[in-house]
Amino acid sequence: MTQPNHQVSLVEKSSIPSAAHLPTVHGDFHIRVFHEASTGFDHVALTLGDMSGPDPVLVRMHSECLTGDALGSLRCDCGPQLESALQTIVEHGWGCLLYLRQEGRGIGLHAKIQAYHLQDRGADTLDANLMLGLPADGRDYSIAASMLSALGIPRVNLLSNNPDKREQLIALGIEVDELIPLVVGVGKENRFYLETKAERMGHKIDQDKLELD
Repeated sequence: MTQPNHQVSLVEKSSIPSAAHLPTVHGDFHIRVFHEASTGFDHVALTLGDMSGPDPVLVRMHSECLTGDALGSLRCDCGPQLESALQTIVEHGWGCLLYLRQEGRGIGLHAKIQAYHLQDRGADTLDANLMLGLPADGRDYSIAASMLSALGIPRVNLLSNNPDKREQLIALGIEVDELIPLVVGVGKENRFYLETKAERMGHKIDQDKLELD
């Protein structure tokens, strides 16, 4: 599949670079902002430690989720995945998290809440998108590959349950040595959502990880 050509540049509206130290509850990261000219979105890279060695870099590509990341929604696993990924990178000692402005698997916040409305009436997450005339997953990872290249990261171990992320990165010239599962935050409110990911969207989620106590 041919990928769109995304222009990526550092956001520099003055002589001051868009990069800084960012202490978090998990550890001390370095934050760097990238601008995607074709969409106008600003994307973020959080890095920790020295990533210049020969080993693959532990990387999480995390798509923005206002409801899960900021508002604590239990409908998805996004918030727990973000927290767990940052903690895993800190425990590993070095790595990178890309925070990508791809709300609702790329369909945007407005359409995502419309999809929630349809889900409240019985549709699963995949069918809700299709009922709106939208793709099940509209994300494109060209921007992520460009960011990794700009950061000097040609080879990664990817924290994800989604094989499509791996396949897109490889097609875009990033080596992916390993896909490392990130199954966290499972509960009664999102179990059906996660089952749909596993059964209909090819995500690598073991059934035993979806069992509730």
